[in-house]
Amino acid sequence: MINSNFTHINILKLFYRFVFVISFLGLFLFVFDYGYDQSSDVQIFLNAFYFVIIVLGVFSSVLRYRLKEKIIKRSVLIFDIISIIISFVVLYIHFFSEEAHQHLTFLYNDNWVKFAIILTFIREFSEQNINFKRAILNPAQLFIVSFLVIIFIGSLLLMLPNATYEGLSFIDALFTSTSAVCVTGLIVVDTGSYFTIFGQAIILILIQIGGLGILTFASYFSYFFKGGSTYENQLTLSDVTGSNKLGEVFSTLKRILVITFSIELVAALLIYLSINRTLFKTFGDQLFFSVFHSISAFCNAGFSTLPNNLFESGFKYNYFLQTVIILAFVLGGLGFPIVVNILKYLKYFLLKRVLNFSNKKHPYIPWILNLNSRITLVTTLSLTIIGTIGFFISEYHNVLSDHHGLGKFITALFGATTPRTAGFNTIDMSALSFSTVMMIFLLMWIGASPASTGGGIKTNTFAIAILNFISLAKGKDKIEVYRREIADISVRRAFAVISLSLLVIGMAIMLISIFDKEKSLLDIAFECFSAYSTVGLSLGITAQLSTISKFVIIGVMFVGRVSMLSILIAVIKKVKEKNYRYPKEEITIN
Repeated sequence: MINSNFTHINILKLFYRFVFVISFLGLFLFVFDYGYDQSSDVQIFLNAFYFVIIVLGVFSSVLRYRLKEKIIKRSVLIFDIISIIISFVVLYIHFFSEEAHQHLTFLYNDNWVKFAIILTFIREFSEQNINFKRAILNPAQLFIVSFLVIIFIGSLLLMLPNATYEGLSFIDALFTSTSAVCVTGLIVVDTGSYFTIFGQAIILILIQIGGLGILTFASYFSYFFKGGSTYENQLTLSDVTGSNKLGEVFSTLKRILVITFSIELVAALLIYLSINRTLFKTFGDQLFFSVFHSISAFCNAGFSTLPNNLFESGFKYNYFLQTVIILAFVLGGLGFPIVVNILKYLKYFLLKRVLNFSNKKHPYIPWILNLNSRITLVTTLSLTIIGTIGFFISEYHNVLSDHHGLGKFITALFGATTPRTAGFNTIDMSALSFSTVMMIFLLMWIGASPASTGGGIKTNTFAIAILNFISLAKGKDKIEVYRREIADISVRRAFAVISLSLLVIGMAIMLISIFDKEKSLLDIAFECFSAYSTVGLSLGITAQLSTISKFVIIGVMFVGRVSMLSILIAVIKKVKEKNYRYPKEEITIN
């Protein structure tokens, strides 16, 4: 009896594994289907394979409920019901009914078949055991490897014949994929005119994955369906997500996904309402434009389907659109922990201070906005105000001369905030005055905030450096702010990040100046700062760079996204802390 049950369980496991494998193969096949023009015989084979995948997916889901192997959460039940209904409708319309497509033209689309396969893959993938073995790869190595894998896969996808109108070389595909995954925005070919809708969709997916990280998606899907995870997985993900408690790992992942998709959805809706419909041929084009720029903005990618980014006729004077884009990339650049902390504070302020639900007087004001949030918000606000005023004054009679009234302010605000890793532009970058370009250098180098979709040395690093200057000038041996003391390890990390960033950028500038001697040093430096800080702004030399210089920029974009400090942590073996300390001595500095 025991052997019979054991055999039964093994057969079920093999069946579920088989369904997962063919659903995974189905993903490759429909990419092949989209990427290449198919003959009628090949298309018949692909359709038959799609049919098998969907049928097995439905059968696998029903079997889990029929056998009642474990308690299933309500959210998973809802997902399964929706998936099964969609699968049945797709099977009926596409494979069993010859007249249904005449009455249900909206559903008679091959994309619904692909969508059903994606749902099947997600469900089967979630049942697999995902184990992050720290003995094999530490969190830093896992983080870096995941980015490298996505970049390589993205390069191959962008080289598919149907992804572009004229074909794409490997170096340009690798450059574009790296720029998308590292949410940079530097381009060697025009996104809107060179890539087909399929190619643009690939870029959009790479931006979304790069902004959030593939580990975020994979881990949360697995947790969503299983309701739990191993201790080792939680330990690894706590390092990746920055969670202070193991029990908060998946709640943090959930918040990240909910915040991201909520902001992107609202931004897409506002962008759709803000743009002139006469500028687009179809409703689908207008919708895709809205979704593309919403995701690109929140992820601080800077990619646009317009030839001249937002500096395009019909868009450069659309100040409502520019305001929406600003809000999206500023929220993305603040970082998920900061946004969550702000929401928590707003909830407290609304309930306790405005509505006063509690009758008790509160002599004690709780510490809701933590030190990290306070430093980030003050630094971000300061940089925004100073940058906007500087841009406004410097460019008032230059690139802002075509704008009037509120338009001048919004354009100046856009010009001051976009260098902090957003990468969109509403003005002619090559027409900027030298003083503005120098200010943009600083803003690009500082970048966005920690744990965000942006790059740069980060606002907190810059703030700690400034606070350290002030502390040394006052003769203090520690940094104090908001009645808190900054930990020594934070100060050491901040100055390590600053030093490593200048080292990487300086090396890149030197190499490109050797390989592309005809380019001006200003243009090269601007390109390297933009690449390291994953900004995407350029003075117009990206497409003209030599092949080896493109490789340099690819390397700089990657290092800027994962950080040089993470690479060193991944490469250098950790040593155990010793139970002794040497005598301290001061070194002469100046």
